Amino acid sequence: MKFVIIFVLILSLGMLGTGFYLKNSADANGEIVIGLGVLVVAFILMPLFIYHRYKNKKMSDFTFEKFKNDLEERSKSDKNL
Repeated sequence: MKFVIIFVLILSLGMLGTGFYLKNSADANGEIVIGLGVLVVAFILMPLFIYHRYKNKKMSDFTFEKFKNDLEERSKSDKNL
């Protein structure tokens, strides 16, 4: 998975670089290549990276459930005083 992410990153950076080069040399296809590079980053690279980083994590560690429970317990103890 790591090598796929690196390959897609290099591919998208290459597309962006090629697109800017074509745009500076007055080619009409430069903006299309830049747009495709941005789409690859947004819709392929970013979801792959997010999946790779969070595939073995517990999602309960990233929620405010513990904080919410602590607030409820504190509010109950303050009402008892």
